[in-house]
Amino acid sequence: MDSDASKDAVRNPVSGGAPGGLTRLRAAVRGHWEQLSSAERTVARHLATAPPEQLVFASAQQLAGVSGTSNATVVRTLQRLGYAGLPALKHELAADFTSSVAPEVRLQQRIAHVGKDLNGIWNDVFEETRERIDRCRELNSVENLQAVVTVLASAGEVLCYGAAACEIAARHLARALNRMGRPARFSGETGFALADPLLALRHGDAVVVFQPGRLLRELDVIVESARSVGAKVVFVTDELGDAFQDRVEGVLIAPHTATGITNEGLTGLVVADALLLALATIDETRAVETSHQLTALRERLLPDDQEHRR
Repeated sequence: MDSDASKDAVRNPVSGGAPGGLTRLRAAVRGHWEQLSSAERTVARHLATAPPEQLVFASAQQLAGVSGTSNATVVRTLQRLGYAGLPALKHELAADFTSSVAPEVRLQQRIAHVGKDLNGIWNDVFEETRERIDRCRELNSVENLQAVVTVLASAGEVLCYGAAACEIAARHLARALNRMGRPARFSGETGFALADPLLALRHGDAVVVFQPGRLLRELDVIVESARSVGAKVVFVTDELGDAFQDRVEGVLIAPHTATGITNEGLTGLVVADALLLALATIDETRAVETSHQLTALRERLLPDDQEHRR
C-alpha cells in the first residue's frame, strides 16, 4: 500500500512555476489517483515526480523498467490519465521544454541520454521514428487529407514553402509534383527575399506551407498574399493548426520531434508522400506520361557506355 508521504508527493507536488505540460500531467494524476490500480499508481507517481526532460527522452520500456511494471501498464496508465499514449505526453512536455531550455543545453541532454552505446542510439532513433509516424497517422483524418488533395489537384501551380529544417519536405514535394506533370516550385526564403516568389502567385494557384510550430511573420504574409490573388493555402504543421485553420483550406498534422533525436522534417516528408500518391491516382495518365518523359530525358543525358550497360 502507498504511504501517506508517497501520496502527498503526487497529490501536492511542488509546482515551482512548473510548465504547462507538467502542470497538466500532475493535475491528471491527482484527479485520477483513486481510480488507478496499484501498478498504475506506481507509474503515475514516477511520471509526476520525474524531471520533464527525462520523460521526453524515455521509452515505454524504460518507464516500465524504472517503475517495475510493464509496457502495457505504462500505456494503460497514460490512457487513464487522458493521453492517447506516450508520444502525446512527450509532445506536451516538449512544447514547454524546448521554449525554456537553450538549444545547446538540449543537445547536451540528448548526448547524455544516449551515451556512447551504439545499440541504444540505434534503438532510440528507430523508436522515436516509429512514435512520430504512428502519431502522425493517428492525428490526421481521411477528411482532412481529402481537403488538401482537392486543393492541390485543382491548382494551376503549387508553391511549396519550407524554411530551415522544413526545406527538405517542401523541396521534395515540389520536385515530385513536377515529375508527375503538376507545375510546382519551391521557396524557403525569409524576410525581403520572400517577396519575389509571392509576387508570382496567381489566381487558382495553391501554397503548401511546411512549418511545425514557430509562428513566423512570413506565414501571415504568405496567407494574406495568397488570399489577395485568389490562391489557396494548406498547412502541414504541428502546433499552428488552430492559429490558421480558419484562414486556410486545409491542415495536416506532422508531429515534430520532442527530443531532437530525429530530423524535424521526418513526418513532413511522410505527409508529402501521402499527398503525392493520392494525386497520382487522381490523374494516372498524366503521371505515367510525365514519368516516361523524365526517363527519356535521363537516358539522353547518360554517357553512351552507361546507356549501353543499362
